[in-house]
Amino acid sequence: MSGWRRYDAQLVPAFYERFEERWGKGAAPFLDPASGAEPLPCAQWINVDTGAAVAAVPIWGDDQTQRSFGVFYLPPQGDIWVLRPGSTAYFETNDAADEISLRNDAFKKAVAFAKGFIYGDDA
Repeated sequence: MSGWRRYDAQLVPAFYERFEERWGKGAAPFLDPASGAEPLPCAQWINVDTGAAVAAVPIWGDDQTQRSFGVFYLPPQGDIWVLRPGSTAYFETNDAADEISLRNDAFKKAVAFAKGFIYGDDA
């Protein structure tokens, strides 16, 4: 039986801490628990046997209208891996219905990729 479990609480702080350790302070505003940004969809899993974790989270750069979802893996000890789920980009627009649809499609793709990484391609 797999040790992976869905974790439906606040984003594990280690995602933010390890990202900034690797790429510098302020490099991950999308993972900052203190940002106070509106809640956006995210999914995360923790391996209760090893302490590893995986998260599918929204990411953006300087232009916050251009967003996508990233998938990150935390090995049990001290690093962070950026996994490549392919294109999960969407634009924030003034059309809320269109934006939500694009965001949900991008999120579903990132979550499917994360599940494939965790459980194998048959997930």
